[in-house]
Amino acid sequence: MPLPPRLVIASRNGHKVKEIRRICADWPVEWLTHREVSWEDVEETGHTYLDNALLKSRGVARAVGEPALADDSGIEVDALGGAPGPRSARYAGPSATDEENLRALLAALAGVPPGGRTARYRAVAAVAYPDGREVWEEGVCEGTLRTRGRGTGGFGYDPIFEPAGWDRTMAELSPGEKDRISHRGRALRALGERLTGAT
Repeated sequence: MPLPPRLVIASRNGHKVKEIRRICADWPVEWLTHREVSWEDVEETGHTYLDNALLKSRGVARAVGEPALADDSGIEVDALGGAPGPRSARYAGPSATDEENLRALLAALAGVPPGGRTARYRAVAAVAYPDGREVWEEGVCEGTLRTRGRGTGGFGYDPIFEPAGWDRTMAELSPGEKDRISHRGRALRALGERLTGAT
């Protein structure tokens, strides 16, 4: 499936838009964001990351008439049976802030020893075309959760997520370090390879 000349980033999350544009800086496309084109909010009612990524990319592709890129991601905590998963952005409630979600997750993990705080970030990135064609890829980053936040970079659960093999949280990594190992970086690079025919 070819890489389109124009691609809408189907998100109004400024952090996510910035990260996607940084990771995909070498994609030879004209990026369109919510600043250039408009669409109605797409409710994330899916049960999986793929469901939500496709809901967003399909909805925006139809509304704008251009191929649209969306991703859905979350954190999966083994001690919580894989929760919050696709509900990560709404873990503390429908309008929860990143800080409220982070505090709710730390409260849920109170008493869990360090060895039991394994977790992973998972992302699915999808492109939907107005003609109905779709392509997607998944990326995963394994790690553990700290009991206190550290670092000021990133967003979401990054201040407590320590990627496997690192002694810093995701929020303490430079943007380049984070993009190289993150779930979103892995999903988007795999998607770019699919779209450009690279192997």
